[in-house]
Amino acid sequence: MSDRSYYISSEFVCNLEFGICDFFYEVKVMGLFTKNFLGIDIGAASIKMVEISLSGDKKKLENYVEFKLPRKNTSLKTFYGEKSLLLGDRVFDVLQAVLKKAKIKEKKVTFAIPDFSTFFTTFDLPPMTETEVPQAIEFEARHHIPLPLEEVTFDWQIIEKKQVSPGVKLKILLVAVPNKVLQGYQKLATLCDFDVQGMEAEVFGLIRSSLAGGKFWGPVCLIDIGWQSTTVSIVEKKILQLSQSFDLSGTGLSRTLSQSLNISAEEAEELKIRHGLDPNKPQSATIITKEIKNLAIEAERVYQRFEKESGKQINAVILTGGTATMFGLREYLESYFKKKVQKADPFAGLIYPPILEQRLKEMAPSFAVAVGAAMMSMS
Repeated sequence: MSDRSYYISSEFVCNLEFGICDFFYEVKVMGLFTKNFLGIDIGAASIKMVEISLSGDKKKLENYVEFKLPRKNTSLKTFYGEKSLLLGDRVFDVLQAVLKKAKIKEKKVTFAIPDFSTFFTTFDLPPMTETEVPQAIEFEARHHIPLPLEEVTFDWQIIEKKQVSPGVKLKILLVAVPNKVLQGYQKLATLCDFDVQGMEAEVFGLIRSSLAGGKFWGPVCLIDIGWQSTTVSIVEKKILQLSQSFDLSGTGLSRTLSQSLNISAEEAEELKIRHGLDPNKPQSATIITKEIKNLAIEAERVYQRFEKESGKQINAVILTGGTATMFGLREYLESYFKKKVQKADPFAGLIYPPILEQRLKEMAPSFAVAVGAAMMSMS
C-alpha cells in the first residue's frame, strides 16, 4: 500500500485513517428501456455520487455514495487564487475504489463544477436584432470576465426578454469557467474511462434537484453553505437570476468553534451539526449565532437587491449543503428573514426503498448537487 495519506487500496480501506464512506447499493434488474445516469460532485474534502435510472417517467435511485476525508487529511483539490485545479491522481484513487465497492459500472457521467471555480454575472443589452446578440455578448464578456477569453470557456442564457422598437432588449446571464478547471475534470474522466455527458456549475444542479416538481415557480432564494464558501442564488421559474458567493463556510464555522473553545476540529464539527444553535449549549450557540447572523445579512442583501430591481418578492428560502442540517439553523433563518425556510430534498421525486427514507432526509441537502448532476442528461 502506498504511504500517501489519501490513498485507498483496491480492497477499499474505509476507516477514520483514510476516509469515511457512506453508500447504498442494490442488485439492479435492468429493463430493456431503462437508462442510467451518474452525477458526481467533487468537493474540497468529499466526493458524492448519485446513480439514477429512468424508465418511462419513473426515476429510481439506484445508488448513492459519499466519501469524506477526515479533517486531518489533505483536501481533494488544490487552490491557486480563485482557480481550482483537481489533483487527478488523488481523486482518481478515491473514485476507482468507491466505484468498485459500490458496484457502479455506469460510465456516462455529468460533473458538477463548484461555484467558487465559476464566474457568474448578469448584464443588459440595448435593443438589437437577434442576429446581433452573440457578437454583442462576446464583446460584453471581455469587460465582465476577469480573465482573457482565451483562458476560459463561457456560455450565456437569456433570462429576460422585452420586445421593443427597433429590436429586442435582453437581460443576459453569463457563466465562465477557467479552461484549466475543465481540463482537470477531463483528465480525471480519461483516467476513469468516463463518457462525459456534461460539466456544469453546481448551482444549476441545485436548481434542477431542489426545485423539482414545480412547487417553487415564483422567485426563491437558494442558500448553499459549502465547505469552502456560501453561495446565494435567486431563481425564478427555474432560471437563475442572480448568484453571489462569500467566504463564510461550513469549515469556517467549525474552525471558529475549534479555536474559540480550544477543542479539536472533529469535536467542533460534531458540536456544530448536532447542537448548532441550541440555547441549551450557550457557549457554542453564541459563537455560531454570530457567524450565522453574518450569513443572514449577506443573503438578505442579495435577495433584497433582486426584489428592488425586479419589483418581485422572494417566496421562500431553500437551504442546501451539509451545514443545512445544523440544529436550529432553519428556524433561526426563518425568524430572521420572516420568510418560509426549508431544507432541500432532492430525493423527493425519486423511487427508493422505504427503509432509506429517514437516512436520505437527513443527508438530502448535501446531495442536491450530485442528484441534480445525474438529472442533467434526463432532460
